[in-house]
Amino acid sequence: MNGKAPTRPFVTVSYAQTLDGRVATATGESQWISCPDSLRFAHELRAAHDAVLVGAGTVRKDDPRLTVRHVPGPNPLRVVVDSTLRTPPDAAVLAGVAASGTVLAGTDRAPAQRRERVLSSGARVLCLPSGLDGIGSVMVEGGATLITSFFKAGLVDGLVVCVAPKILGDGLPAVGDLGIRDLSRSLTLADAVVEPYGVDLILSGRIVYPDGGIV
Repeated sequence: MNGKAPTRPFVTVSYAQTLDGRVATATGESQWISCPDSLRFAHELRAAHDAVLVGAGTVRKDDPRLTVRHVPGPNPLRVVVDSTLRTPPDAAVLAGVAASGTVLAGTDRAPAQRRERVLSSGARVLCLPSGLDGIGSVMVEGGATLITSFFKAGLVDGLVVCVAPKILGDGLPAVGDLGIRDLSRSLTLADAVVEPYGVDLILSGRIVYPDGGIV
């Protein structure tokens, strides 16, 4: 798809934001920025990807299940980027039999007792990239730190943004500082499509990097 090299999955970044580009209030509240129609679309998007990826901060703050519930479709592999395995043992992604569809991507900095705790829940701990063999598409849902790191690394292929008709003023930005100081170095959205979902608008397309490289 889009000429992507087969050495890594196709990466789609997806998030919901206000008209002024906020994904949460200044106090961190983010549920629910989008309307129910957009939420169903988000679950369709999950079902269309092999894996859904979030940061450990998002899991601790929002406690998402990351499953497909509002529409018919298969659950994606759930991957939590958690270098030291700080995900709480009672997190929804580790609950019951659903834990078998969850992978926590940690590092050797994670204490052994945390690793054992995760494994005892039925989830997996990923230490090597080969653990994602067979994953052709990944949906990155957040948070903002993880999304920003994917953009900075030049790993984002597609973008799907839900824009809700709300204004917050101060709050958490959807994407952090990419170090771009010249408009000619901006990332652009090609083949853009805008579709209404309830009171929201869904903007989607493919990301084009300056000179075809990273930021």
